[in-house]
Amino acid sequence: MKWKWLAFLPALVLFLAACGAETVEDFAYTDHRGDEMSKENLLGTPWLATFVFTNCETVCPPMTFNLADLQGEIEAAGLTDYKIVAFSVDPKADTPEKIQEYLSYYPIPDESKWHILTGYKQDDIAEFAADNFKTLVKNDPNSNQVIHGTSFYLVDQEGAVVSNYDGFENVPTGEIIEAMKKLEQ
Repeated sequence: MKWKWLAFLPALVLFLAACGAETVEDFAYTDHRGDEMSKENLLGTPWLATFVFTNCETVCPPMTFNLADLQGEIEAAGLTDYKIVAFSVDPKADTPEKIQEYLSYYPIPDESKWHILTGYKQDDIAEFAADNFKTLVKNDPNSNQVIHGTSFYLVDQEGAVVSNYDGFENVPTGEIIEAMKKLEQ
């Protein structure tokens, strides 16, 4: 009888792992200020994550505006302990200087909270996005654009992805703020 449970145990472990939040793997990349930003630097602070690139001709400009607007609402709600982390999906083109210029076009309430990351290979960020956020990053074979998801991800203080939200059209600002407040408790 004991052996039957042992055969069932691996399936149970996989099921429970699938039910829990995905924990972001360790990383250490360069942000738009030229500083290193790592998962370790973020531990203890909740953060919003997304994927963008500066040459984007479609979804990234509205997503970045939405993220700036969301930050304004976060600030208005009195939340101060958070970061915003965006991973460039075109790291070859997105230098820290180019990312700084890109951010200058947006009404960002507190740029010190932002970290737009680069300094890795595109294959690496594609794998990182799939493994940690269950999202696609892929070059468009018909253009210089990169196909990627449009979600905002809420990551808790321990580095676990706890929720994802539409970051393109219908950003649920109130829901995100309430989830962030719960993380502060």
